[in-house]
Amino acid sequence: MPPTLGRFDMTATYICALFLLTNAVIGATGGPVSLIYLVLGGIIFFIPCVIITAQLGVMFPYEGALYNWTYKALGSYWSFFVGLCYWLVGVLAAITAADAFVTVLQGLNNAWLPQPWQQGLVILAILLLAAVIGTRRFRTTQNVVNGIVCLTLVAVVLVGLAAVVWLATGHASATNFIQPEGWSINPGNFSLFGIITLNFIGASGPLNMAGEISESGAGGRRRIIKRHLLWGTLIVFACYFVSTLAVLVVRGQAILNAPVLPFEAFTTVNVVLGRVAGNIAVICFLGYCIAAAIFYTYASARVLMVAGIDQRIPAHFGKLNKNRVPAYAVIFQTFCAAVVVVAIFIIVPYVVPFGGNAANTLVSIYSVNSAATTLVWTIATLFFFLNVIFLYRRHPLSFRQQRLFPMPIIWGSVVIGGVACLVTIVGVLAYSWIPPLIANGQWWYIVGGLTLVCLVAAAVGSMVANSQADWETMGKV
Repeated sequence: MPPTLGRFDMTATYICALFLLTNAVIGATGGPVSLIYLVLGGIIFFIPCVIITAQLGVMFPYEGALYNWTYKALGSYWSFFVGLCYWLVGVLAAITAADAFVTVLQGLNNAWLPQPWQQGLVILAILLLAAVIGTRRFRTTQNVVNGIVCLTLVAVVLVGLAAVVWLATGHASATNFIQPEGWSINPGNFSLFGIITLNFIGASGPLNMAGEISESGAGGRRRIIKRHLLWGTLIVFACYFVSTLAVLVVRGQAILNAPVLPFEAFTTVNVVLGRVAGNIAVICFLGYCIAAAIFYTYASARVLMVAGIDQRIPAHFGKLNKNRVPAYAVIFQTFCAAVVVVAIFIIVPYVVPFGGNAANTLVSIYSVNSAATTLVWTIATLFFFLNVIFLYRRHPLSFRQQRLFPMPIIWGSVVIGGVACLVTIVGVLAYSWIPPLIANGQWWYIVGGLTLVCLVAAAVGSMVANSQADWETMGKV
């Protein structure tokens, strides 16, 4: 495939993969302690993931990222399993990005798109647009993503500037940062760790296109991989911290009474800088939602492409169109996402109403879906650390020769990051993200059950796909 990606491309893609402005608002619901969870998640989860991603990325800078790394470390069976986990997350993440688009539209006008089926139709339109763009020449697609990511950073600057102007003009902070109780970590806010951890999952996403990184210049792919992870990590963490802090300073606990909670980032700008600046921030974020849907579509399609080339699924998933991109994989990815959208937004809310009406049912389904996505993604992330252990056991000399960091840092990242994954899994299962609608006692088996169903469905689907691939292989003999 054409090696067209440079450092800026990879950094922009990295930001697109990990930063979601509306998630910063949801994380701020805990008050000052949200900042503790944000820093804690960054130290014990995000940084270890980035260190191990960098190490594996420079050792195996090829298409498929985690699929490829796991194949080298654990063999074909586990690589296919973790590849399916990542692919499944890509389907759900593209839907999440499109749903954030709908949420912001509702924040602009609460009367817009009141019915779940209307929201579903908008999401389907965005997924279709992402598929069309994702099948164009990759340089063109990447230019679209790069431009929109720059607009996303403009939105973050406006949110941060609103907090600065708010304090500079003599207003008191809407959140009391002096009160010790606000910084207290307790069972009542344990769920924040899982929510905030979701912000930092996906460091390996851009490396699904590692085979398309340009080899020109000093250091080639190795240098680009290291630099985009370094600068991307700093920018992503700064964006989350600035956005969360700004919302706490300007809005405080008023966000808990907001009709559309994620829209409070833009309310922060509206209140301080005026509606024109607020509308600019909204437009920038709406563009981001489309870019994120594009990214998760083409990044996850690369996993299908590699599996097709590997003859783990039917070979046509590995074929490229005239633009030299895996169009079959993109189309299949979009079809699967569309099936999920139809089920979640158009069928289930009206067939099995939960909480008295379709709207409450949709909130419940969306929250459970997000939690299940976090679980599946965390399970896949756990393989980062397992891969390092097995690669070192198999090839200790080669591993040491290619290491980027001292071995104590690598092993420390493996231990801390692995434990953080396990803590995240327990936290997501044990503490409900929507206590008013689903209690903790029900939450764990609903979310756990859905996660198990997803994994079993992926396993069954993989067996069918693998059988088809074997049949195709036999037909060529």
